[in-house]
Formats: sequence, structure tokens, C-alpha cells
Amino acid sequence: MLVVKDVEAGYGAIQVLKGVDLEVKQGEIVTLIGANGAGKTTLLRVIAGILSPTQGEVIFEGEKITRIPCHKIVEKGIFLIQEGRAILKKMTVLENLLMGAFSCSDKNLSQPLDVVFTMFPVLRQRQRQLGETLSGGEQQMLALGRALMAKPKLFMMDEPSLGLAPILVNEVFAKIRELKSDEIGILLVEQNARKALQIADRGYAIEIGRIVLTGTGEELRSNEKVQEAYLGGRRGKRQN
Repeated sequence: MLVVKDVEAGYGAIQVLKGVDLEVKQGEIVTLIGANGAGKTTLLRVIAGILSPTQGEVIFEGEKITRIPCHKIVEKGIFLIQEGRAILKKMTVLENLLMGAFSCSDKNLSQPLDVVFTMFPVLRQRQRQLGETLSGGEQQMLALGRALMAKPKLFMMDEPSLGLAPILVNEVFAKIRELKSDEIGILLVEQNARKALQIADRGYAIEIGRIVLTGTGEELRSNEKVQEAYLGGRRGKRQN
């Protein structure tokens, strides 16, 4: 579904990504782990068309999308849920959801709304409330629901558990697992590496802009280097 080939990118004179290769197949969850500043968010921004790479290619369903506008990338089925959720706080829950469908050619939104409200019953109950009145966990559910309204083929999520209480983290990861289907791929960047690898089919570890490890979620969880760097292993000093 998604192929990233030898991508380099950065901000001005600062090079962040240094020849990154990554793939997401249809129907799988892939997680990207790494320390702060390793390049995780930068890679998502490149794929989403927010940042242009200086080298390399991004291919989605066989088509090069490396330098097309980000709104066109959304129309092709790629949706990025950015860190911090970025919901529209002065709009109602229902209005936020409807904004998620702005790129859909089918304007009959009753079916996707039913899908969202079935997966997130709390949003049906809160649909007339302003986004700013929701709890952090409810705002994350709203961000996921808004993405569903766009009928995406590929979800990209940047730190979905950031700032949430542990019980809400479990709920968010359960919902991410529910989103997985034969038609949808998920690329997940997450500070909670343990939780991310538990639900991932495959994973990549990135350090200073380079992919240094790849494998199944279980292989990475069992890897000594990953355990020490991200999972609170023998040293347990570094966190993703």
C-alpha cells in the first residue's frame, strides 16, 4: 500500500531524515518507534505532503505522491491524525465529524456517521457539545472518528496516547486495533513503545534519522536493544 524509498528531509539546513525506507501493507498495523527528535513526526509529515523531501520517493498504491499537495493526498485516502489531536474546539462534535468528510465525493454522510457512532458511542451522546468540553480521551476518540469520516485507506497517527491517563490509553489502543481491517493500513508513531508493539504486525526503530531495526512487533519487543532503549529494560533510562 505505502512504500517510502530512500527519503531524506529536514528543515532548512537541518537534515532530519537520512535515507529512510519503510513499507505499510494493506490490512496491517506498522509502528515506528524512536527517541524524541529521531525523525518520526518528520516522516509522517513527508508522507502526508506537509513537508517535501529533498531526496527519495513516497509511493501509495503504485503511484508516486512525493510532491503533490497535502489535500490531494487526503483525497487519495491518506489521513494523518497529528500529535495533540487538533480537533476544532469551538465547533461541536458533530461539526468536527462532518469536517472530516470534506474531501468525500459522496455527500450522504448518514452511513459513515453511523459507523463512527457505533465504534465510539460516547460521540453520539456528546454530538451537540463543543469539542473543548470533551475529556482528553474523548477528544482522541473524536480525532479517530473524524478520520473515519474521510473513509481513509491509510491511517497515520502521531502519539495518540500522549497526555492520557493509563486507563484511557488502553481504551485508545483497543480502538486502534478495531480500526484495522483488510482494506485499511495503519502507520502508528507512539511514545508508549510497549503498547504500540503489542498491537503492531510489524515495526521499525529509527535513530537520528535512520532506520536501524525492523521486524514483527513480537521480534522488536524481544530485541535486547529495543528493551533497553524503549521498554524499560536493564537500564530503563530512555523512553520513546
